[in-house]
Amino acid sequence: MQAIWNGTVIAESDDTVVVEGNHYFPRESIVDAHFSSSENRSVCHWKGTASYFHVEVDGARNPNAAWFYPTPSEAASEIAGHVAFWRGVEVVGG
Repeated sequence: MQAIWNGTVIAESDDTVVVEGNHYFPRESIVDAHFSSSENRSVCHWKGTASYFHVEVDGARNPNAAWFYPTPSEAASEIAGHVAFWRGVEVVGG
């Protein structure tokens, strides 16, 4: 699987976890140069509190386009250490 934004592969893995239709990529599979921390947070009633990254490619920023659960609930433990995408990031492959 690949996550692509602005024509650039920002994550790639053969070992994603699919939850609610979203591919969660292992943290080590993302290209760190394209990510910066965000202060944004949200709460899922069953997964826990999500944190976000901004995605940045060639000087363009896609705010809060990647999310992860630093300490997911027990029910969502399989996505610990994984990152998912939205807001125009294309996930292809499989």
